[in-house]
Amino acid sequence: MRSFYLTDVGKVRDHNEDSVIILKNHNNEYMLAVADGMGGHRAGEVASSIAITYLAKHFQETFYNLDKEKAILWLNDSVSQINSLIFKHEKDHTESIGMGTTLVIALYTKDYLLFANIGDSSGFVRNNKKLIKVTVDHSLVNLLVEAGELTEEEAKDHPRKNVLMRALGASVEVEADIFECDPFVDGILLASDGLTNMLEISKIEDVLNSQLEIEETIVSLIQKANNNGGNDNISVAYLDLERNKEVE
Repeated sequence: MRSFYLTDVGKVRDHNEDSVIILKNHNNEYMLAVADGMGGHRAGEVASSIAITYLAKHFQETFYNLDKEKAILWLNDSVSQINSLIFKHEKDHTESIGMGTTLVIALYTKDYLLFANIGDSSGFVRNNKKLIKVTVDHSLVNLLVEAGELTEEEAKDHPRKNVLMRALGASVEVEADIFECDPFVDGILLASDGLTNMLEISKIEDVLNSQLEIEETIVSLIQKANNNGGNDNISVAYLDLERNKEVE
């Protein structure tokens, strides 16, 4: 199996508030995560770093051969602990008050594939050359679309499209949405909205379906997002399972 992740500042922002990681344990189980931070005084990058740093340590120390039910508990506990760490950091560093981060996580094992998300960073599966979004954005415009008050087209350019209804650090109690997918897929993609706001899913599919090596594929996605404006930080994590699927 091949995996690769990359983050880029984009063309407009002066610093990068995203954090991203892919880890594999000795049992060939994978965790992918993307966090998109927010907040003044560069606190957004602190919030996203808190999330990814905690997840990396927690995965390496505690995630091994967990069944699906325990993995769901692991995700919920991780989200709760990260939220507490963000509030603790704010208490100790008052200049960081108001910071927060989105978070999307994927856990892949031979028995299951789970996604968890808070905010508007996205999780996808790729199968038969099609990219399917699994997660649901916790954004104001998505809420309005689901309520029938906005169309998908109107939502794309809505002036409040960046308003989040849920984020880590936004409230003391926070809950992630968790989704289960068939693990027999060709690939898993996580991305911050710096990618998905700049590229249509069909354009992302085209790049993923190209014959480029995985590193070149992710670099190409980021370049295309930048070529379309690059108005936000761009982070992508991709686990290619197609070769593994063919072997099985």
